[in-house]
Parts: sequence; C-alpha cells; structure tokens
Amino acid sequence: MDTPEAAATFTPYSFTHVALLAITVIGALLLVRFGRRHRGTPKAETFTRVFAGVELVVTLGFIICWLLPPLFNLQQSLPLHLSDLLRLVTAYALWSRRPWAVALTYYWGLTLNSQALLTPDLYLDIAPVLEFASYWSQHILVMWAVVYLTWGLGLHPNWRSYRLTLAVTVAWAAVVLAINRLLGTNYGYLNSKPSGASLLDVMGGWPWYLVVALAMLAALWALITWPWTRRMGNAGLRGK
Repeated sequence: MDTPEAAATFTPYSFTHVALLAITVIGALLLVRFGRRHRGTPKAETFTRVFAGVELVVTLGFIICWLLPPLFNLQQSLPLHLSDLLRLVTAYALWSRRPWAVALTYYWGLTLNSQALLTPDLYLDIAPVLEFASYWSQHILVMWAVVYLTWGLGLHPNWRSYRLTLAVTVAWAAVVLAINRLLGTNYGYLNSKPSGASLLDVMGGWPWYLVVALAMLAALWALITWPWTRRMGNAGLRGK
C-alpha cells in the first residue's frame, strides 16, 4: 500500500486512491440518507451548521498552514485556485443555504472537484503527510457537501444559477490570469496545463484549451441543470 511517506508522486488508481474514492462514495450515501430523513428538522439544521464549521476550519487551517514558512511556495500557497474559492463558498453554502452559494458549490463541486478526485495532480515532496491530508480531506469534504445539499437537502439549480456560475467563473479566470502574469505563477492552470494527466491534455495548446474547457463546462453544466428544471419548472434553488 503506497503511503505519503513512500512516494514523491501520488499514484492514481493505486490501492490508496481506490480506498479514498470508496470512502467518498460511502460517506456521500450516508449523508444523503441522513439529509432526506431529517430534512427540514432542527436536527438537520444543527448538523448542517456543524458541517459548515468543519468545512471552514479545515479550509482556513490549511490556507494558513501553507502561507507560513517554511511551507510557503509562491507557485502553490496563495489561495487563488478555483478550488480554494470553492471551499470557502461551500462552507457558506452549508451555513446559509443561499441560492448563489449553493449554485457555485453544485456546479464547481460536482464537476471540477470530481475531476480532482478522479485524476489527482498531487506531489508529496515538501511535507508529504500534510500535503496528502490537505488534498484529500478538502476535496472529499466538498464532494460530501455537494451531495448532501443537492440530494440530501433537496436544493437544486436552475437556469439563473447556471448563468451566475458561468459569469463568476469567467470573472475568476480573468482576475487570476492577470495575477499569474504578474507573479509568474500558474494558479487554476490558466497559463499552462498541469504536469499530470488531465482532461486538458486533449483540448489543444494555450490559450485554446481555456476556450475549449469553458465551452465544455458550459455544455456540461447545462446538462446537469436541465433535469432539475424539467422536473420542477424554474423554481430551482430555494434559500433563506
């Protein structure tokens, strides 16, 4: 069994990877069952607030950790990846159930976060145990939150939330692309592709893979919006 201490690069679909994916699936199923059974009750409210607190503490804890020397690395430590924003939004979505926050959590979490789980780009070279814990705990928590909010609590997207997510994604990309140019970094893989295997490998060179990726995301997000709007009209997300 490969461990963080034993490998400089995490091996996709090793025993460890499969075990982590199994934990993700089992936890998601349990959360859906809990959410459906206690939806609209004080017990669900308390649990969701606790879940939000855990998500926020874990997210901020690792952000602070990577900003401190000797772990700070300009290329990786700044919280500029879309996944960093996603985790903060996810904590707020769990706490408030605001439609815009739930929408971003749904679209980003169900697609981009899932890709990170299935095709991890993870190097365990600076602080292996910490890097391992940071990557997997944060990605798994987001996946659990997406499933819990959507299929547990019954908060669903609509076309308005779809358009909002596209707009916010483009705005994030524009800001981070400018920061990357200024600092010589590659947050969000906006300036070059990740070194590990990913879907970006089949999308052409820069900057065309960004255009292709956005078009594919727009199509995929439309596809995962349509079933909810077909069943429920355009009511979609309902928050406080």
